[in-house]
Amino acid sequence: MRPHIPVTNPAAPLDAGQARGGPLRPCLVVIGGLPGVGKTTVCREVLGLRPMTWLRIDSIEQALRESGEMRPGTPGGAGYAAAAAVSRDVLATGGDVLAECVNPMPLTRRLWEATAGDLGCAFLGVELVCSDAGEHRRRVEGRASDIKGLVLPDWREVRTRDYEPWPEAGLRLDTARLPPAGAAGRIIRALSTLLGAGP
Repeated sequence: MRPHIPVTNPAAPLDAGQARGGPLRPCLVVIGGLPGVGKTTVCREVLGLRPMTWLRIDSIEQALRESGEMRPGTPGGAGYAAAAAVSRDVLATGGDVLAECVNPMPLTRRLWEATAGDLGCAFLGVELVCSDAGEHRRRVEGRASDIKGLVLPDWREVRTRDYEPWPEAGLRLDTARLPPAGAAGRIIRALSTLLGAGP
C-alpha cells in the first residue's frame, strides 16, 4: 500500500525580494535513496559545510510509532507530511532545510517540490545510489541505528523495497565511487550554482 500524503495549508509565500532569488532566498535540499546508500553520512558532511535544519524521516516516523500514532509496517505518509509541514515553517522564516528520506516514489518527490515551489524557494533533489551491490549489502548488514528504538531493514527488505528511480533529481551521486566528503562537496556546489542562477 502506498501512503496518502496530502499537500495542504501551505505557508505564506516569501516576499518579492526572496522570491526573486535574492541573498535571503532559502533552499530545500532533499537527499533520497535506498537504505544503506549513505544518506546520513553525506548529510552530516553537508551540514559541516552549510548549516541547515536537518529533518530525518526515520526520526519522525520512529517518534510517531512510539507515540502510538503510527503502527509498525504502516506506510510512512504521516512522516513525510509532518516533515513537509515543518519544512514550510522553516523556509517561510528564511531558514534552509536539509531533508533526509528514502523518497521512494513520485508522490513523495512532488510533495517536496511543492513545498519549495509554493514558497518560491530554491529546490535541489539529490538521489544517492550505490552501484556496487556487494558494498551496499556490507553497509546494510554492518550498520547500527543511531535513532533509539529504530529497527533497521535487512538486506532482503532493502532489495525488495518499493522504490522507483528518480530521473528528475538535480543530482544523482554514486556513493560506491564517491566518498561522503566528495558527495557533500558536489551537493554544495550544485546548490551554490542554483542559488546564483536565480529562477
